[in-house]
Amino acid sequence: MAKDYKLIVQDTRSYYGELAKEIPEALEKFYALSKAAVADGVLDSKTKELIALAIGVTRRCDGCIGAHARAAREAGATRKEVGEALAVAIAMNGGPGLVYSADALRAFDQAGN
Repeated sequence: MAKDYKLIVQDTRSYYGELAKEIPEALEKFYALSKAAVADGVLDSKTKELIALAIGVTRRCDGCIGAHARAAREAGATRKEVGEALAVAIAMNGGPGLVYSADALRAFDQAGN
C-alpha cells in the first residue's frame, strides 16, 4: 500500500509536543539549528531542502522524506529538480535508495495536493 506522507508527517508532529514536555531545551535548540541550516546563504533554501530530502532517503526516514519533500516544494523546487537530487541518492544508496527515492517523489507529489 502506498504511504500517505501528509499523514505520516501530521502523525509524527502531533507527538512532538509530548516530547517537548520532556526535553524542551533540546527541542528548542534542534529547531533553531534546523531553521539556521536551511536558511538562504551561499546555497539557497531550495538547494538545502533538496539535500535534506536526499539525506532523508539515505537515512530511510519517512517523516524526514515527507517534511523535506513539502519544504522543497514550498521553496520552489520542481519535480525535475527533485528527480535529479534523488538520482544522487540512488547512486549513493543502490536498491534501498531507489525504493525510498520513489517514495520521496510520491511525497513531493502528495505535497502538491
